[in-house]
Amino acid sequence: MKDLEEFARLISDTRNYFQTRLSLGETSLLLGPREEDRGGGSPAPDEQLARLEERVRSCTRCALHRSRTKVVFGTGTARTGLVFVGEAPGRDEDIQGEPFVGRAGQLLTRIIEAIQLSRDDVYITNVIKCRPEGNRDPHPHEIELCSRYLIEQLEILKPRAICALGRFAAQALSGLKLSMAGYRTEDLFYRGIRVFATYHPAACLRNASLKRPVWEDMQKLRDFLKSS
Repeated sequence: MKDLEEFARLISDTRNYFQTRLSLGETSLLLGPREEDRGGGSPAPDEQLARLEERVRSCTRCALHRSRTKVVFGTGTARTGLVFVGEAPGRDEDIQGEPFVGRAGQLLTRIIEAIQLSRDDVYITNVIKCRPEGNRDPHPHEIELCSRYLIEQLEILKPRAICALGRFAAQALSGLKLSMAGYRTEDLFYRGIRVFATYHPAACLRNASLKRPVWEDMQKLRDFLKSS
């Protein structure tokens, strides 16, 4: 009888131990030794992004995969403190498979250079990885499905700051529904990461008067990066 009581107590203690570890997010005790415990170490950010990109290239979560030419995953360095997030690929991006390569992309390059950085110093991606037909606005269910990939990208990159280019990106990252002016003046955060919202480069091409506020936003972003 005493042995049974001791055995029952051992089972209870073991169960409580595993429940505590699981509540802290630890799963390696159940799945076997971690990669780093076997001497392999965690995959580098570049490798993690490459693996994720392979998954995204075969994605069929929404109907946009039927009309895409190429998936537009992202480009830049995986070891960066700054990520630019746009809305969705356009025609040029769909053809080349890279974000911001058309006229809006050329303007984004100049914007990045204006704060003494280059495209090689940052990472650039979109909320949506496939081009919506006719460059229409993404549908809510498309944003919901595809933004899961953006979440994974940001978890890998761990940037100090994110620049949201346009209203769709600002809303997807902040979870708030504001005007563009509201996004620009509000202190926005994505999971503790500071988000700076500004007008999309395509909007600046349509309305040159927006270039001034974009420059003001970039100065705030530059100052934050220097001080953080």
